[in-house]
Amino acid sequence: MTKYMSLASLLLVSSALVAPAAYAQDTGDSDPSAETLQEEDAAEDTQDEVDISTPGGSNAPIVVIGRYTPEPVRASPEVLSVLSSEDIARTGEGDVAGALSRVSGLSLVDGRFVYVRGLGDRYSLALLNGSPLPSPEPLKRTVPLDLFPTSILASSLVQKTYSVNYTGEFGGGVINLTTRAVPDDPFLTIGGSFGGNSETTLQTGYTYYGSDSDWTGFDDGTRDIPNVVQAALDSGVRIRFDQPEYSDPTDPNYVADIATISQSFQNANINLVQRNRDIPFDGSVSLTGGTYVDLGSDFRLGFVATAGYSSDWDTRGGTRQFGELTNGDQTITPNVFDYRFLSTQQRIVVNGLIGVGAEFGEHQIRWTNLYIRDTAKEARISQSVSPVRATGTIQNNQNTEWFERQLMSTQLVGEFEFGDFNVDIRGNYANAQREAPYEREIQYAFDPVANDFIHDTRTNGQGDSLSFSDLNDDVYGAQIDLSYTLPTSRRIVLSTGYYYFLNQRDFERRAFRFRTQRQGGLPFPVQQLRPDYLFSDAILGFYDIFVEETTDAQGGDAYTAELEVNAGYGQVEVELFDGFNIAAGVRYEDATQSVTPIPFFGNILNPIFFAPPLANDYWLPAGTLTWNFAEDMQLRIGASRTIGRPQFRELAPPPYTDPDNDRTFFGNPNLVDSELTNVEARFEWYYDRDQYVNFAVFYKDIERPIEQLATSGDNDVNVTFLNAPAATLYGIEADVVKIFPLYDWGGFFSSRRLRTQFNYTYTDSEVRVGQGDTVIVPFLGEAPASDYFQDGVALTGQSDHVFNVQISLEDEDRLSQQTILLSYFSDRITNRSPIGDAPDITEDGRWQLDFIARQGVYLFGQEFEANLEIRNILNEDFNEAYRAPDGSSIQALGYQRGRSFSFGLSTTF
Repeated sequence: MTKYMSLASLLLVSSALVAPAAYAQDTGDSDPSAETLQEEDAAEDTQDEVDISTPGGSNAPIVVIGRYTPEPVRASPEVLSVLSSEDIARTGEGDVAGALSRVSGLSLVDGRFVYVRGLGDRYSLALLNGSPLPSPEPLKRTVPLDLFPTSILASSLVQKTYSVNYTGEFGGGVINLTTRAVPDDPFLTIGGSFGGNSETTLQTGYTYYGSDSDWTGFDDGTRDIPNVVQAALDSGVRIRFDQPEYSDPTDPNYVADIATISQSFQNANINLVQRNRDIPFDGSVSLTGGTYVDLGSDFRLGFVATAGYSSDWDTRGGTRQFGELTNGDQTITPNVFDYRFLSTQQRIVVNGLIGVGAEFGEHQIRWTNLYIRDTAKEARISQSVSPVRATGTIQNNQNTEWFERQLMSTQLVGEFEFGDFNVDIRGNYANAQREAPYEREIQYAFDPVANDFIHDTRTNGQGDSLSFSDLNDDVYGAQIDLSYTLPTSRRIVLSTGYYYFLNQRDFERRAFRFRTQRQGGLPFPVQQLRPDYLFSDAILGFYDIFVEETTDAQGGDAYTAELEVNAGYGQVEVELFDGFNIAAGVRYEDATQSVTPIPFFGNILNPIFFAPPLANDYWLPAGTLTWNFAEDMQLRIGASRTIGRPQFRELAPPPYTDPDNDRTFFGNPNLVDSELTNVEARFEWYYDRDQYVNFAVFYKDIERPIEQLATSGDNDVNVTFLNAPAATLYGIEADVVKIFPLYDWGGFFSSRRLRTQFNYTYTDSEVRVGQGDTVIVPFLGEAPASDYFQDGVALTGQSDHVFNVQISLEDEDRLSQQTILLSYFSDRITNRSPIGDAPDITEDGRWQLDFIARQGVYLFGQEFEANLEIRNILNEDFNEAYRAPDGSSIQALGYQRGRSFSFGLSTTF
């Protein structure tokens, strides 16, 4: 699919990700040849410097003697994976999530969340300019990284070993995104692209009208809750047919009857799904600019702004099956029916960034304001191919949905260097919202007498649902980091800091359905009407079809949540002798986390929905040893203790249906924190400029990991969450980059080189269940852990094998680059089985082969960048299934992904 921004915008950032410039401290006994190497390194590394803002990031770097060691590796004692802007350009990815999936040990799930070494998104921490972000996802507290176009960033960095300047909620790694503050030169970049997909573009799909402004990603008010409905909701009385009148508490003279309320909802523009035989192409446009003003000889004020718009279409046609064990012999057979579905989603992304930065002396201040709006409009038709068990009939369901995700962030960061004393101060406020108005489902059942599908509003399988949900997530953060380099012959740096974090969330869902109160029900001809006729004002009024509210009264459809963290840390970095450094510290973290369901209609909170707040404090030590034992070679060994907290939605009992897979999620208010012990060792060899070999081994022991458990629903899969007793995870990583100059070939190859990169991660994990271990199951209480977990099974989300291969032909004199990318991940468990003791639901592993070309061209005397992307060349599909030992299986979810292409053109002035 087309990405948010043409990749030419990546020319705005420099070619590598680095921390502050390295320095070489004269110890008095240095080898002159080493000094010469360091001077040469400094000259070479100046062209690689780029903006990076992270907690404690202004600390003086360690000293290494390898002349080709990349600057970020020098600057940190921790294990880093660096993705330069040039690397991002080779992948052709337009968002951070896709680009990071090419980093060793990282895999992309659902196109949005990055898993580090097989650990779920809960174990990955995402920061913007070193500050935390809220999430617009109802099921997550982690922010989805597909929200961030690469064009708004100056750098991204992945740190896989824990250091105490980061929050203790660190399981797999931290991903820090830095926005550009002060440009090196004034610029203006304009770009655009278009593209398509073989399963979507100019193919048959489904749409619905919605509102006049849907193409912008903003509703024009059509989907607002009708005023008479809102007034009835504000009255505090459940909307029902036997409650004929509702008064507005703000207007004593206003009274609405149930018929008026029922007829106030939008009808044809929401209820009528239409077939579109020519789904449009994807497209995007972007505008990015920046400039600076010098105020004196040592003060520069910079401005950066960017705006982008994209519209992508995605049609998925596939199968959802349901099954059961037969004869207790671990054989799985279909439960008499499955669903075939076809859905079309238009995704509209609008983004903007305004950054103001000041550089004076060794100091920098940045004020960054970010806005991202991501809207999905979806229409879906699904039909069972055989009678549904619950109804005994063939069933047809239609869904129309509109999801608005929005992220706004404002940050003020000051990074000050006073010789050997450094101060970083950062404060931020961010807000994420998700609104889902008019989530609509209408069910029809096939009647053999009429030889048609019918809907009587009352029979099981012939009902409907309508809901409005609203999520608001606020984050307040503040941090100060201090570091001091002692005036000693050997490098000693003392660091300390304080961190405050407050995350507040409010969620509410109001649900409705239409039911006829007419004696004898609806006449047969009326039951056969299509939705826009069936729910017209005339039919509703004449046949006494009234809306009734199905919102859970006892706290199942609304909650408030809060997480407050106070933390402090201390750390020391010591150079014991040349090339041998130790960084060790401890973090104290105190946190209180709560989720409080909200009952409606004067009801009392159901006790099963409530659990006391999680209040814990931890001492979290971390240490890393770095030994630069030979030129361009070093060894790192690190160990730490970290934690993983439940996410808000996992603690909240209200049901929520994920539109991506039609699964209903129920939280577990009895979840507790997970605790991790992490150990890692990594060998690094930087044998030439931009070329290296890295090899790492890692081990994690996890107490009480949180796992997803799936159970059978009527026509779907229901998911909840449990703390497994314990788990271990271990593996290896290898990352190799080799460049082959082709200059000697002459002609076309006289200025070209072949850049090859390979990374591979092997991960193995095991859930440990011992005799006597118990778990707390929502609504059921304590139960033996062996009833829900098998000893030795893998953690959810973990793939044994993940690897990426990149082969790129590059011209060093001009912009000309052609890249082949091949990636693979092996099978991974997505949910524990919904069928008794049957095997877990597993997403099949798949290959991904892409081709990316970037070419500089001159048009009308102006240089442009043209880029071509061809994705999923092997046409690999998505498949999720549960399989019995005998080989029988059920396809939980499967659809064709299709081949995608896009072409973009941009230019910089």
